Amino acid sequence: MIVLARRTAFGRRNGVFAHTRAEDLLAPVLNAVVSGGGVSPAAIDDVIIGNAAGGGGNVARLAALTAGLPDSVPGLTIDRQCGSGLEAIVLACRLVAAGAGDLYLAGGVESCSTAPLRAHRLTSSAGQPDFFDRVRFAPDSIGDPDMGVAAENVADRYGFSRQRQDAFALRSHRLAATAAAVPAPEIVPLPTEAGPVFVDEGPRPGLTEALLARFAPVFRPGGTVTAGNSCADADGAVVVLVTSRRRARELGLTGWLSFVDAAVTGTDPNFLGIAGAEAARLVLLRQGLTGADLARIEFNEAFAAQVLASLDLLGVAEEHANREGGALALGHPFGASGALLVLRLLRQCRAAATPGDAALAAVSIAGGLGVAALFRWEQSLSSEAAGVERLSR
Repeated sequence: MIVLARRTAFGRRNGVFAHTRAEDLLAPVLNAVVSGGGVSPAAIDDVIIGNAAGGGGNVARLAALTAGLPDSVPGLTIDRQCGSGLEAIVLACRLVAAGAGDLYLAGGVESCSTAPLRAHRLTSSAGQPDFFDRVRFAPDSIGDPDMGVAAENVADRYGFSRQRQDAFALRSHRLAATAAAVPAPEIVPLPTEAGPVFVDEGPRPGLTEALLARFAPVFRPGGTVTAGNSCADADGAVVVLVTSRRRARELGLTGWLSFVDAAVTGTDPNFLGIAGAEAARLVLLRQGLTGADLARIEFNEAFAAQVLASLDLLGVAEEHANREGGALALGHPFGASGALLVLRLLRQCRAAATPGDAALAAVSIAGGLGVAALFRWEQSLSSEAAGVERLSR
């Protein structure tokens, strides 16, 4: 069960968190979740964190120690690129369901601003390291397009015009700006040289259709994918508290997202933008549901074209998804974005959900992978559920 969530504000790459390393983004959020949940730090079974552009090592363990958690608390960093944060939460949920533990800090972090430079050991003709910005996700024999090129492929296949993509991007910014007008208690202020940061840097309230129309195609001459209807790289961290019903009762917590199921699947890397929808369809099929049964859906907005195509494949109207905007406005801190989807589902359900409401989070991932997780909102622990819990633990 997801019972609590906290995050940093999201900053643009080389923006407000330009000099803040990943562990320093993550550590205050870990502490905020521990204190907000009223849990003993020593009782935490593991810290499971997604990270995609870091320098290796184990940022989950590094951040846990930076946060001052006991050295008995381990840490696990996982990399499924853009789906890493959601994958970390799913893993924690499955560990609780398996009885391996009952108290996990899970989520994701990314510091695009301070991510290390990458270079092949083979030197260039000038005798220097061969630096590169983009890693490989598929062999050339299959096709390994840039994410933006893949978005162009999806737009072409499913017939999405430039105007519809721009309109969806504008919607994202407007919804994000509206949401930002209400103080977000889940945001943990982080100190910077310019002062504490507790507001997302990306949303542009003044964005208009006319301004979006001025952006030129970025990835293909004559294409429809622009900087305006694509996400920007970002810095940020998100952490949720994953626990069992028994422990939630002990902590006096009420209202949670109950984990139902999750799936990961693959698709043609040339059309990677729809992979999240394919994973979602697999989960819904297993549970005997359709897109119409979802009370809420959060789909990562890497590109407008891929979200529109995915929602169409699921039979979900765009006005029913991403009700506070998404990465098109906030930016995309790769390892953290999937965890943000879960945080938003939790907050939205807590504010206005009916017990039993189904909520879905989904991400399309580089290389043609998709991950999706299905939850149901529970307001309190029923006597029947309590009995099952006593028998199982």
